[in-house]
Amino acid sequence: MEFELTPASSGTVLVLWLISALLVATALMFVWVSWSASHGSITITDQAIQVSIPLYGRTIPISNLNLAGAQVLDLDATSEIRAVTRSNGIGLPGYAVGWFKLSSGRKALMAVTRGRVLYIPTTEGYSLLLSVSHPDVALKELRSAGGA
Repeated sequence: MEFELTPASSGTVLVLWLISALLVATALMFVWVSWSASHGSITITDQAIQVSIPLYGRTIPISNLNLAGAQVLDLDATSEIRAVTRSNGIGLPGYAVGWFKLSSGRKALMAVTRGRVLYIPTTEGYSLLLSVSHPDVALKELRSAGGA
């Protein structure tokens, strides 16, 4: 003789659906972050620099940048801009995006993959470290936009 089990309550079914929805949302977020890792950019205008990176993108007025201190640095050769602590961000081998504390003690918003980076101090208490395809050209464009 066979007896059916008593069905789970509607609360249990609801919890299982919520867990499934959370897992799908998490998977979609990882897909988006993976796609964004290779599609970030910066846009320089006369008024601002727009940093388009996953989760941490922002627009910063040119007047808030310390262009005199901005420079192109080699991550492998410069010790004072090494990230020592991630406070809020994504840190994977060859990819760092988000908020980090540098070995100099300064806070930095980073979107770094490898090699030479554009280092831009701001008047807002942090620096930008950005891996861009042509950092020298980007720095020249920034200085031109800032009137330097």
